[in-house]
Amino acid sequence: MESRRDRFRSLIKDKKLIDSTLAVIHWDLETEAPKEGQKLLSEMIGYLSLKSYEIATSSEFLELLGFLKKNENLLTISEKKEIEELLEESEKLKKIPALEYKEYSELTAKAQGIWAEAREKNDFSIFENSLDKIFDFNKKFIKYRGKLENPYDMILDDYEKGMTTEKLDIFFNSLKAEIVPLLKQIKEKNKDFSSVINGKVDKENQKKISNELAKYLGFDFNRGIISESAHPFTLTVNKNDVRITTRYIEELPFSSIFSTIHETGHAIYEQGISDDLKETILADGTSMAIHESQSRFYENIVGRSKEFWIKIYENLKNNYKFLEKISIEDFYKGINSVQPSLIRVEADELTYSLHIMVRYEIEKGIFNGEYKVKDLPKIWNEKMKEYLGVEPKNDGEGVLQDVHWSCGLIGYFPSYALGNAYSAQIYNKMKKDLNVEKILISGDMEKIKHWLHEKIHQYGKLKTPKELVEEITGEDLNPKYYIEYLKEKYSKIYEL
Repeated sequence: MESRRDRFRSLIKDKKLIDSTLAVIHWDLETEAPKEGQKLLSEMIGYLSLKSYEIATSSEFLELLGFLKKNENLLTISEKKEIEELLEESEKLKKIPALEYKEYSELTAKAQGIWAEAREKNDFSIFENSLDKIFDFNKKFIKYRGKLENPYDMILDDYEKGMTTEKLDIFFNSLKAEIVPLLKQIKEKNKDFSSVINGKVDKENQKKISNELAKYLGFDFNRGIISESAHPFTLTVNKNDVRITTRYIEELPFSSIFSTIHETGHAIYEQGISDDLKETILADGTSMAIHESQSRFYENIVGRSKEFWIKIYENLKNNYKFLEKISIEDFYKGINSVQPSLIRVEADELTYSLHIMVRYEIEKGIFNGEYKVKDLPKIWNEKMKEYLGVEPKNDGEGVLQDVHWSCGLIGYFPSYALGNAYSAQIYNKMKKDLNVEKILISGDMEKIKHWLHEKIHQYGKLKTPKELVEEITGEDLNPKYYIEYLKEKYSKIYEL
């Protein structure tokens, strides 16, 4: 038993080293790599992805998993969970031909550069062929794994265990039924608070504030860095090397602020995973929706609260000079102004989930044969007009605004909306344990981070989303807390 266990741990270490190397290359590809160097980096990603695939699907590895599973009474709780996760993952991977897996890994690595060029030139046709191939690969992989009645369900399940289109349709319909009427009431008030936060701030001042905010929230710079990219993201090499990016737009200085706060939420989760899991495959967030619950909690529930800014507002005004004569009350309304907009990452908290619905319905439509990739700019614009009453003038502010599809992250977008709901439900419980308003005013952010570490972060993938949420809140995912939170907050701001 011990020799088998030691060999298993040795193979896991090999796989984790390869995957960590892949993470560093991906980081370089999306932040610093010169354009002419991207082809080789993409090939390196394809090569190393194949090596990781070969370990996970090798006869030796599968035999070890089978042996350990049969002797699970001799395993620790974390080892049992690790075997369970690996068996499921290996089962998926071994059905995909190795060369196709390598080809797909190279395709998504190259596609990110192609997407960036298409976005810069506002020309979807540049990216269309790559995106078509990415969707085709995903459809093919689903068939290899065993076609379901609804193929898209299999992809959704990869990001959130047990999630289906049936469940998501109910979820989104419940949000739509409440958010759309609330949005209509706010529109009728005809108040625009956003003008107070419209100003210009140079990149260096934005960078200074971003770094200060991340540190204030609890990001450990001894175990992480902040860089820049076209689309903000968080990438984990391991819990002691967590890298986040933001972007600095002089005319939109709060873009970097809320992007940084959002990504810091992801990073704090990763840095908070227990050291006991560091050498296992469980050293990761339990699901993308739980991960998004942490980033959306920090970005919105914390970052868009008035209490959070009370202690640090003077420092912000010293760097963002146009705020010098703006009261904190007007500032609070400004950062919570509701205005249907084109860009998801700049969307206000209320309309954000409507942006996710557009993407969800497009993905669902492609998988059920209703839509074709070549028609996406037109479909995108129609849905934006239907749900948000705004229409993109070009592909850059429309269908090309998100990097996710170029990375192969099909089925990821619903995680953002689910994360919003999880965050409000978790916050509802946190308020019963902590005086959150008092903590935010005092600036003792460590107390909030500690609570989240204790309830969520430390467990990594050891517990499922359902187990975590039920243990914390006493019930499964329930969007009513998110709806109540939005209604209470925006009714006060807009005096409804």
